[in-house]
Order: sequence, then structure tokens, then C-alpha cells
Amino acid sequence: MLRIHFTPRDLARVTVAATPAPLWEVLLSLHMLQQSDGRLIFEDWRRHVRAKVAPDQMRLLLELTPPKGYSPDFLTPAGAAPDFETALELTLATPRQEIRHQLGLLSKDRPMSPWTRELAQGDRASLHKLGRAIRTYHAAAIAPYWKSIGTHVSADHAHRGEALSRHGVDRLLSTLHPRVKWVAPVLQVLDMHDRDLYLQGRGIELQPSAFCWQVPTKLRDPELKPILVYPIHHAPGILRQQSTDAIPSSDPLSSLLGSTRAAALEATVEGCTTTELARRCKISPAAASHQATVLREAGLITTRRAGASVRHEITQLGIWLLAGHGSGALGRPQPRLTA
Repeated sequence: MLRIHFTPRDLARVTVAATPAPLWEVLLSLHMLQQSDGRLIFEDWRRHVRAKVAPDQMRLLLELTPPKGYSPDFLTPAGAAPDFETALELTLATPRQEIRHQLGLLSKDRPMSPWTRELAQGDRASLHKLGRAIRTYHAAAIAPYWKSIGTHVSADHAHRGEALSRHGVDRLLSTLHPRVKWVAPVLQVLDMHDRDLYLQGRGIELQPSAFCWQVPTKLRDPELKPILVYPIHHAPGILRQQSTDAIPSSDPLSSLLGSTRAAALEATVEGCTTTELARRCKISPAAASHQATVLREAGLITTRRAGASVRHEITQLGIWLLAGHGSGALGRPQPRLTA
């Protein structure tokens, strides 16, 4: 198992990403594409991707991303990247010697092809070919599903925030995933290679992912920024395609629920009290309470008491509704949770 060792300073520097990481979703989706697990969740997506991505470009990416074992760290750069293009530029700007070293590690499990050999030698044309292949794959496999992925990650972020704010970092780490155990001051990740990672005051970023499956993962190089990518809750509908039709004249979710109720549902992605719901929707507390009652009775949110107030949180059904209607909730930047 992987053992991640925390110091008191590390515990104060635990963060949870509020949005999905584009290149982690690219990498992990390539792993899922080569597996047969999770058919109920991924099979329609697999058929769509195989029909859309040209075999020659797919071959290039699969050479670098075996379904199990090591994939080069430069495919998922550790630096902060707010969008896909910025993240990809970080990948393509990886120093030549790092690419060579990481492809050398990959070659221990599978022989290099002529293309990966040229890439390891720093050939610019090969690097540009990699960039084109990633862009093509992302456009077919990730971009059409991005709003749905983002909605589910936002909901996971909200639930982690609730655990952190109400019970502290111990609860956050102990409830992260069934294959993760928190035995303070060590986070044990089962089913990973037997090794120790000492954070040494750097803290760690927890990154929720839609394509991460069964067990968390991380960068191989212990000198890089510590990050642990973990699976969000998987359920049918997590990969719902965003419509590619022309932008409608009005928001379809508002047309379905009414603008105020749609805004109230979006507000519960992050979790909120009735007072916060009223402020976000610019309505009275009584009206907010009424909207919450309607949404709760429809099974779109849950409500529970939190001290002197009540807290409203979106349900899986509510998440599916937002994802299916291309909700604007994802467009609002959310801060990372920090312990």
C-alpha cells in the first residue's frame, strides 16, 4: 500500500480541488477506454469515443497510457492549470530531459515504438504530434461531457467541504474513499505499490475525478507537488453529453423549473442554509424556504438541521438534472477547500 505521512503543517495545508483537472480526466479516461470495468457507467462513452477518434491518433496516446502501471507524469503536469489549453501547454513545455527520463521508465514495461523513441530524443515534430492527438481526443472524449463531469465534481467538493467544516481534517481524510484509511498521521491507500511518501510540510491536494476508477492515483515522482486523485461517486448518468445545438434563446433549466427555482437548485450544489439560499437567489427567507420545500419534495435536494439553522444539499437526481441541462452553476469559480 501507499503510505502518505503527514506533519502538523501538512494537515493545515490539505486542499480539495473545486473543479475537475482536464489532463487527469484525459489520462484516466484513456485507462478506462482500454478496460471493460464499469460498463453501466462507461460503455456508451466508450462506443462514442471509438467512433470519433481516428485509430492512428488513438494509437499514439495508448502507447503512453497503459491501462495498468506507470504513465508518464508529464501527461498530467503538477502546476495549476485553469483550463485544458493551459494544462496542455504545460505538458508540451516539459523539459526534454524529463520526457526522456519518464519515457525510459515507461519502456521498462513496454518497448518503445519509433515514435516514442523520437519523442524521448526531443524531436519537436513528435511533440507536436502528441499535442494534436491530445487535442483531438479531448474534443471527442472529454469536452462533450465536461459540464456533466464538472457538476458531479462540484457536488463532491461541497460534500467534502461540509465534512471539513463540521468535523475537521480527520473526518475529511477518513471518509475520502473506501480504499483509503486514515491512521493518523498516515493516510494509507490500499491497492497501490508499497511505498512511503513524506509530505514534509508541502501539504497535499485532493483532486476528485470522474474517470478515476476503484482506487486513487498520484504522480510517481515524489519530488513533484503532492496530489492524490480520487474517484467521485459513480452512478449512471455521470457522463451525460452536453448538447451541441445552437444556444437556445432561454435557459432550458429555467424553462423547466422557473428561473428562481433553477437558481435555488444550482445554489445547493455547494450546500447552503435557507438564509444563504435567499441571498443567492435575491428572494426573502420565506420564499427561499418555500423553494427548498418544493425541491426537497421532488427529490432534488435534501435538508438537514445544522445547529440553529438547516442546510440544503443537492441529491444525485438534482445533479443529473443540472448536468443534463447544461447548468451555468459550473461557470462560477469556486475556491479550493483548505484545511
